[in-house]
Amino acid sequence: MDATPTVEVVTDPRYRDHRGPDGHPERPERMDAVVGAIEARGSRLVHRAPRPAEPEELLAVHDRAHLETVRQASRAGRGRLDPDTFVSPESHDVALLAAGGSIELALRIARGDTRRGFAAVRPPGHHAEGDRAMGFCLFNNAAIAARAVQRQAGVERVALVDVDVHHGNGTQHIFESDPSVLYVSTHQYPYYPGTGAAGEIGVGRGEGATLNVPMPAGCGDAEYVGVLQRVLAPAARAFRPDFWIISCGFDAHEDDPLAAMRVTGAGYAAITAIVRALADELSQGRLLFVLEGGYSLVGLREGMDAALDGLLADDVALPDGADLVPGSVLHDLIDRTAAVHGRQIPGLGSL
Repeated sequence: MDATPTVEVVTDPRYRDHRGPDGHPERPERMDAVVGAIEARGSRLVHRAPRPAEPEELLAVHDRAHLETVRQASRAGRGRLDPDTFVSPESHDVALLAAGGSIELALRIARGDTRRGFAAVRPPGHHAEGDRAMGFCLFNNAAIAARAVQRQAGVERVALVDVDVHHGNGTQHIFESDPSVLYVSTHQYPYYPGTGAAGEIGVGRGEGATLNVPMPAGCGDAEYVGVLQRVLAPAARAFRPDFWIISCGFDAHEDDPLAAMRVTGAGYAAITAIVRALADELSQGRLLFVLEGGYSLVGLREGMDAALDGLLADDVALPDGADLVPGSVLHDLIDRTAAVHGRQIPGLGSL
């Protein structure tokens, strides 16, 4: 049995106050599906209110000019920071709550106040670069939380796993020179934002600590589960993280309107089981999910249900490993990843 059974969640009605033009896929109604899944689990989840991120916490990953750009744009009213990324008068304050909620839950986990958590925040963050907003994202919530646990809770090594259907360009670029953060991303490729090729492995001292698995359109549960078992697991065992953050987008769901992947609710249950088992094995169970994308309300609800149930479970039931059939998509993905990282990661490709 789990010695620390509580799972904590952060969400807040104010996350709905960030608004864009009618018809934009990153809409307040997303929170209806997210909160519905949380409320369905009642007292099994411990609720935490967010607090605004402090300037120094944001400045750990963003430059001061970027913070001022977001603040001034929100003060000016409705507008866009790039063709996809909007602000409303409340957006700056809501984004502070998204970053701050992620930080506070990460710190509670790192300090042993709880074992696992889900920061169900909005707007998402993983496209936000150090110096600009991008791809619906204002501040990079997961990256900010990672730096917070390193600076405020004594965590040394963080595994930051991105399962959003889009590559987290912002997170990669923030940490690409840093060997203390292992960034692993599964994403549809080629696709927005155009980054995340297998050969992008980090730079300088961080070379090898960025691991991209670009996946063709049409991948589903078998490919995602197989990649996590055969790539993420050996990479994590080689890296030995102290803490896990999952940039958890649900837009690889088969119902999502912005992508072309085929992950189901069962797939998200398997993804959760794998990362939780690895966190239990390597990192005293310290695991934080941070909400990213997901633009089908059906997909969001199915994904949230699967993730929350996996975090709450007394024991983790790991999925069976997918066979590596020659000529299959999974076989090709493992081969391509091994060609780049195989020398540095013992057992890459094996179960």
